[in-house]
Amino acid sequence: MQTVPHQTEKLIDTNGIQLNYDSFGCQSDPAILLIMGLATQMIYWDEGFCRMLAAQGFWVIRFDNRDVGKSTWLKEKSKPSTLKLVANALFNRPVGAAYLLDDMVADTIGLMDGLHIKQANLVGASMGGMIAQALAIKAPQRVISLTSIMSTTGNRSLPKPSLRVGLKMFSSPPKDEQAFLLHAMKIWRILHGEHYEFDAKRISDLISRAVNRGVNLAGSGRQLAAIIDSPDRTPELNSLHVPSLVIHGDADPLVSIDGGYATAKAIPNAQLKIYKGMGHTIPSALYADISQAIIEHIRSIPSNC
Repeated sequence: MQTVPHQTEKLIDTNGIQLNYDSFGCQSDPAILLIMGLATQMIYWDEGFCRMLAAQGFWVIRFDNRDVGKSTWLKEKSKPSTLKLVANALFNRPVGAAYLLDDMVADTIGLMDGLHIKQANLVGASMGGMIAQALAIKAPQRVISLTSIMSTTGNRSLPKPSLRVGLKMFSSPPKDEQAFLLHAMKIWRILHGEHYEFDAKRISDLISRAVNRGVNLAGSGRQLAAIIDSPDRTPELNSLHVPSLVIHGDADPLVSIDGGYATAKAIPNAQLKIYKGMGHTIPSALYADISQAIIEHIRSIPSNC
């Protein structure tokens, strides 16, 4: 692979907070903005994956969302109580989110403004896909293309995770660092599934790196509340005219493949790419294929689109 420039991590002021980001490639190239999911730091966009995209002639930016990693933690804001989360699960009641996905959209647009990016190709995974969808709805003039990976529309009638997965995902992790690492590895194995090889050493190193950068459990709760209390995007997606690619795994235990189907159905002319055996991670074995799918999607867009 050709040498790809890497711009090291920096903080940028946006929407009253600071976001931490880094980038790959040349700033003069078209931008690809990578938006990560719930409680997940920017480093989970694998560096090799970022370089694959950048090597095709793109400036690739990844960043920590608010309340995660090295970006601003909103410590003064409350997280939803267990009682409210249970009431939501049973009766679909709001949980009183401290902020919504639209606030995270505003963060992302502020990042684009700070980096002088007029338009970007958005690639979002899980909650990041929700943010990317909402940004395309709110500011379609800022979006060249949308790629929504293992995400969904916010339609409450779509299937939810199994009780086993839900309990594992949202249980309180151990406070001891070694026990926390083991707990996180078990969750990753569940999300990853059995089809693709599980690189335990690489994932363990990645989780350790995330712990060293900063794990914000209260922030994870606030992000979850933002997802829960944000409205169904389906009606707005029905009117979206941004060229869109939807990627999903047929073995996703957290966001059912029905979420991918619903997203592709909601967005006019969206392409849908299903990966057999893929769970709720992007396996390293699929980096080349998925990065190429994104590049082909972007390059298929007419220049006057």
